[in-house]
Amino acid sequence: MTKLLILSVSAGNGHVRAAQALAATAQTLAPPCTAVHIDAMAHVAGGFRKVYTDWYIQLVNRAPELWSYLHQRTDTTPHHAPSQRLRRGIERLSTGALVKEIRREQPDAVICTHFLPAELLMRERNRGRIDYPVWLQITDYDLHNMWLVPGMAGYLAATEEVAFRLRARGIPADRIHVTGIPVMPAFSEPDAPALARNACATELGLDPSRPVLLMASGGAGVGDLPSMVERVLGLGGEGSFQVIAVAGRNVEAYGKLEALARRYPGRVVAIGFTNEMHKMMAASDLVVTKPGGLTVSECLALGKPMLLISPIPGQEEHNAGFLMEEGAAWLAYDAIGLDYKVARLMADTAKLANMAARSRALGKPQAARAVLQHVLSDSAA
Repeated sequence: MTKLLILSVSAGNGHVRAAQALAATAQTLAPPCTAVHIDAMAHVAGGFRKVYTDWYIQLVNRAPELWSYLHQRTDTTPHHAPSQRLRRGIERLSTGALVKEIRREQPDAVICTHFLPAELLMRERNRGRIDYPVWLQITDYDLHNMWLVPGMAGYLAATEEVAFRLRARGIPADRIHVTGIPVMPAFSEPDAPALARNACATELGLDPSRPVLLMASGGAGVGDLPSMVERVLGLGGEGSFQVIAVAGRNVEAYGKLEALARRYPGRVVAIGFTNEMHKMMAASDLVVTKPGGLTVSECLALGKPMLLISPIPGQEEHNAGFLMEEGAAWLAYDAIGLDYKVARLMADTAKLANMAARSRALGKPQAARAVLQHVLSDSAA
């Protein structure tokens, strides 16, 4: 049986979720293949892990202008530049345990959902220490220079434009495959009865005859999630749209959302951490979210229109630009814009239907299966 090793990096959730989607989908193949998912950050030096994960989160939240500068600067820095060689040298010194863990697994092929392990394995291949193919899954709707890791067996792109940009930067066309971004099997069958909009709304205690707004995140410029929900509830009366508010692991936010649900009976469903986001999305008519590559891919897979908020400079801004160009999303720049656009969209069913159609046309719910088919067919050749 073919053994795949899937490597992610927990700098943000998207890279990990893409890897989880590939591992879960591997079990649904006929015949199934063995897929082992490893988060690279579980096998690196503690100091390196703190810088690579915590520092990134703090930087994008507290100094987005600095992150924007670094994102642009590194996008124009050649792979062979001294600063890039120094960065890779530091990474090698900090990731010895990870390389040993990869060798121990002895896979037939590797899929990386982040460029860090791809760069480490590139060096291993160049030194003749491994002979299996390494594939790189790009997890955004634009291309950054850091994804241009030489020597990959294949590059898995979200869109034709990302593929075009790979070719423009020198990647051979025969190594580029447009697959979309992998989503979990729960999102891969958008027309399944379990994801019927009215059934999911009823299961959540909502009135399926009334519009449903899903709010899954807050952020800079628009406020925290409970304050966002409270504001938009004031945009309509008792018979107006309903809100699903997902706080995740934020216990304080969840408590405030539960209080809002008591104040607005029949209009708010407060959700904490959940493994059933596919049902929340399926029940909704509009999704308010940050434009992370995996989150928007899930929305596209289910054909959901989006109102985007608080994009991280760089990759999320580019994701938002792509979605707006294609007609699947609007962008709210601040709290006032959020209130205005929620009110306008929730009152315009024709506009929402048009955006939903564009979203569904862009969606690639079978992306994980397409990725695995490319990798497995190459391994069998």
